[in-house]
Amino acid sequence: MRREEIQPGAAGTFEHAVPEEAEELWTEDGHEHVGWFCVSTDPFPCPAPGCSFVAEFMTAAHLVLVWEEQDDPNLLRHAQRAKEVGRNPRIVSYEVDFGPSASYYAWEAAGRPVHGVRGK
Repeated sequence: MRREEIQPGAAGTFEHAVPEEAEELWTEDGHEHVGWFCVSTDPFPCPAPGCSFVAEFMTAAHLVLVWEEQDDPNLLRHAQRAKEVGRNPRIVSYEVDFGPSASYYAWEAAGRPVHGVRGK
């Protein structure tokens, strides 16, 4: 897919794009994560076969991953990984308009579900 063909989803379409794998992590209104931090990136497509979702943030199963502290070692590690693969990461304060969110640590505790991959 050529870069100019990638079109990020609008915030209003995110609630229909949350895969089944993430239902237990999805925060319905996202307000409890306002002021937390996430990693904004250049748009990139979901790697799941046949999925047309395009993310603008580090996500897991189409949920914006958030951290409570801006200097959280796991946030910094994920931002560095995004840099290594050319996604131009920027640490920003999470806003509800970014789409549904999940705490990184809740995602980890749930077994790190990703779209298109089911746990055993």
